[in-house]
Amino acid sequence: INPTFGGNSFNSNHLLGVANAQNDYRDKRTSTSTSQGDAFARQLQSRLLSAVSSQIVDAIFGENPQERGRIAMGGQIIEFERDLENVTITITTEATGEVTTIVVPLFVEVR
Repeated sequence: INPTFGGNSFNSNHLLGVANAQNDYRDKRTSTSTSQGDAFARQLQSRLLSAVSSQIVDAIFGENPQERGRIAMGGQIIEFERDLENVTITITTEATGEVTTIVVPLFVEVR
């Protein structure tokens, strides 16, 4: 059975894949060429954010977990608060006031 024919809506992924394989148009505005300096800056930023992320995770879930905390960096404020069931992480962008809230359930091991 050829999935290109038949009108089944589940064939949309197949059709999109075929269309993308045939499409040789490249948008000039999304050039992937970057200088070594740009690549280094992106890699450095990624490593720094990863280190900060590790420190936050350790503060929340590490050996001596904190009940609450606040970290300000790069125009963002990251706050967390633990209760008996969840850890609520709130990320606020200072420039826009945009708030992202993440709720992580705590699993209690019963023996």
